[in-house]
Amino acid sequence: MTQAPPSAPVGVRLVPAALVCAAAPAFFVAALPWLGWLLLALGVGAALLVERRGEPLTGADGSRRPSLTRDLSLIALGMLIVSVIPLAAELDNLAMLRFTLALGGAVLVPYLVSRFVYRDRAIRFPWRTGQRWGVLHWGWLVAVLVLGWLILPFYFITSGVYQNWPVVDTPDLIARLFVGVGAVGIWDELFFICTVFALLRRHFPDALANVLQAVVFVSFLWELGYREWGPLLTIPFALLQGFIFLRTHSLAYVVTVHLLFDAVVFAVLVHAHNPGLLPIFLV
Repeated sequence: MTQAPPSAPVGVRLVPAALVCAAAPAFFVAALPWLGWLLLALGVGAALLVERRGEPLTGADGSRRPSLTRDLSLIALGMLIVSVIPLAAELDNLAMLRFTLALGGAVLVPYLVSRFVYRDRAIRFPWRTGQRWGVLHWGWLVAVLVLGWLILPFYFITSGVYQNWPVVDTPDLIARLFVGVGAVGIWDELFFICTVFALLRRHFPDALANVLQAVVFVSFLWELGYREWGPLLTIPFALLQGFIFLRTHSLAYVVTVHLLFDAVVFAVLVHAHNPGLLPIFLV
């Protein structure tokens, strides 16, 4: 991705972006919707003020600079849509429909606004890159499975956070859990990496954009159920997913990594709620 020249110093642009990203812990960790709304409004408003006082959006050569206000408004729009539903894991039909509409809308609506209202292609989903996966790619996939097998049972069971997910003790509930865990994992990459991270990269160095998207990513996972000392796992995971996407530019690969991780999460949850059903873990 070619990044356009910035319209204001990074430090100045960081303030509105930080305000918008700080809305995520307000919504999903502190459970203070009013604070989330306020931070989003302040962030987008500050971005508008920065751009009005900064350089014009059109460069001297006629090239169009990306608008910080527009890009932050897309992130804010996605977060607002997600925030309208409780994110506690539930497996009944109404809850799964609620998740489908809200999470799907949080990806689809910003994409449509970007494409047809703002008339740019700021949000893309580069599924295939035409490059074959090498030894390192396959090696990391194996490492994800091994690390997940070693770490996740200890985390979920000793901390008790597996109880944040409903009891799955019938084939129907186990199947619903499998679908739900996988679907949310795919959505994570569509929203946090291909939407939030991609939009932030248009205005900030990659490392800084990655940290900002991780704030949003980890906050969502907290409300989803990854609590207690979960951030010690989810923060590195969010940062690694951003880094991997930078190296591969492949949505297919980061989704594969996430789905392998979530396959272990699924197995651990089934094991925790049904001791002895999957005797493949050390805990």
